[in-house]
Amino acid sequence: MAYAVTQSCCNDATCVSVCPVNCIHPTPEERAAGAAGGYASSEMVFIDPVGCIDCGACVDACPVGAITPVDLLRGPDTVFADLNRDYYAAHPESATWDALTFPTTVPQGSGDLHVAIVGTGPSAAYAARALLTGTPATLTMIDRLPVAGGLLRSGVAPDHPDTKRIEDTFAWTYAHPRVTVALNVDVGRDVTHEELLEHHHAVVYAVGASADRRLGIPGEDLAGSVPASELVAWYNAQPDRVATEIDLSVERVVVVGNGNVALDVARVLLTDPDELSRTDIADDALAALRRSRVREVVVLGRRGPADAAFTMSELVGMRTIDGVDLVVEEHPDAAAAVDAAPVGSKAAMLRDVERVSIDWDAPPAPGKRVVLAFWTAPVAVEGADRVEAVRVTGGRTIAAGALVRSIGYRGSPLPGLPFDPGTATVPNAQGRVLDADGEPLPGAYVVGWIKRGATGGIGANRACAQETVAAIVDDVSAGRLAEPTGSPRALRELLRRRNDDVVGLRWMRSIDRAERLGGAAHGRPRRKFATVPELLAAGSPGRWRSRRR
Repeated sequence: MAYAVTQSCCNDATCVSVCPVNCIHPTPEERAAGAAGGYASSEMVFIDPVGCIDCGACVDACPVGAITPVDLLRGPDTVFADLNRDYYAAHPESATWDALTFPTTVPQGSGDLHVAIVGTGPSAAYAARALLTGTPATLTMIDRLPVAGGLLRSGVAPDHPDTKRIEDTFAWTYAHPRVTVALNVDVGRDVTHEELLEHHHAVVYAVGASADRRLGIPGEDLAGSVPASELVAWYNAQPDRVATEIDLSVERVVVVGNGNVALDVARVLLTDPDELSRTDIADDALAALRRSRVREVVVLGRRGPADAAFTMSELVGMRTIDGVDLVVEEHPDAAAAVDAAPVGSKAAMLRDVERVSIDWDAPPAPGKRVVLAFWTAPVAVEGADRVEAVRVTGGRTIAAGALVRSIGYRGSPLPGLPFDPGTATVPNAQGRVLDADGEPLPGAYVVGWIKRGATGGIGANRACAQETVAAIVDDVSAGRLAEPTGSPRALRELLRRRNDDVVGLRWMRSIDRAERLGGAAHGRPRRKFATVPELLAAGSPGRWRSRRR
C-alpha cells in the first residue's frame, strides 16, 4: 500500500532525501526553480502513489508524523489520498531526478570556528543543525526568553500537537557537546552585536518577525480590535507579551485576513474547551474560553478562493471541528471561481461547502460556524467606545463585537544592524548582512523571517538556513571572517557579570520538566508558565556557572 502526506506536513522536505525511488515532490530544488514550474508556492510535499514502493523510509524520517499508509486513512483524512494523487496528475514532470548536490564544509586546517546564533526557533535550530553536521563549529545559542522554541512554542496553535513534534528533532541540538545555551539574554541590553563578534567569528540572527501589519483604516484602534499576534500570544502563554484578552462576551468576531493564523484564531475561539483542555493552551485562555459566548467567526479575504492564504491542509482541519459548521458567504464571483476550479486545487476543496446569504445586521445563526467571506475587505471599524461593527467593501456593514487583525507580521530593527523598513527585513544577500553601500557586513548573517520576510512555514526555514550556512562556510574558506579577540568562555563570564539569571542547559531542562509534570497531572502535554519570573522560579535556582549548569 502506498503512503500519503497528511495535514501536519511541515514541508521541510526531510522525507525527500531518504526516498529511494524519487517519489516525493516538490523537492527543494524544484521550489527554487520558481513559480514557472508551479513549485515555489507549494504548501506541502506529496507522495506519488504509483511510484511509492512502501518502504516506509519517509515515515521514519518525518519529524511531525505526517505520513500515513493510504489504507489507514479514515474519515476526513481520506481526502489526502486524493490530494497526493492529484498533485502528480497536475505535475507529471515531477518524476525527473534533481541534479546531485553535495554539502560543503570548511577546509581542513582552517582552525576553530565559533558562531553565535541569536534565537532558538525553527530557523535557528535548522541553522544550528547545518553547522553541527557540516562544520566543526562550536555554537552559542542565545534567546531573550528563558525557554527555547520560538514560534514552535508561542506561535503554533495548541490543537496542533503533531506540528509541535518537530521540537523533538531539535532537542539534541541544545545538548550537543559543541553547543552552549544562553537563554534569558537580550541582545542589545545584556550584550551588543559588536561584543558578540568580539567572541565569535560569525553571528547569525534568527529572530523572526514579531511586529504586526496595520490595516490603516478608521477605528482600527477601538477597544475590541486586536492584532492576531497578541491573541496568539495570549492563548499560547507567551511570557514576554502583556496578555491581551479578546472580549469573548460577544457572539460574532470578525477576523481580517484568511491565512493559517486567521484559521487558527477561528478554530481556537470555537473549539469545545473540553477538547482544548487536553492541549498546552494557556490556563487563563482556557478559563476565558469556557465562559465565551462567541458563536460565529467571519474570516475576510480581499481576494477570491483561489488566492486564499490558508493552506489546503488547514482547510481540511477547519472542516473537521466537532460542532462547528464551515460555510462560504454567497457571492457570485466566489461561486463561479469554486465551480470552475481545477480538481485538486484549493478552491475546488470548497465545492461541497455550503454557500449562504447572511443578514449581517441580525445575530448569528443558531449553533457555531465559521464564515469564509471572499472579495471582502474592511473599510472602517465602527463603534462609540469599542468595536460594534465592521464596514466592508460593497457597502455592507457586519455587526460584530470584536475584530482580529490577521494580515501578517513584520520584522523589527535590530541593535547594531541595518534595517529596511520597506521589506521589514535586514538587508542581505544569501544571508550575508549588507551595509548601506550594499557590501557584506563581516561576520553578520540572518536566517528566517528577518532574512526573507514573514513568509513560509516551519519547513521553509530548512533550505533558508542551509543557504545562510553555505555563505558562512564560503566566507570562512575565503578567509573573510576576522579572528575574534575573545572566546565563547569569555562571553559567558561577561554575561555572568551583567545578568544574574542567564539560563543554561540544566536550568532550561528544569523548566521544561516542571511544565511537563504540571501538565501530566491534568492529562495535558504541559502547563505553561505564563511569565518570565514564573519560568525562572520553576527552574533550578542559582546562577549560570558553566555550559552544563
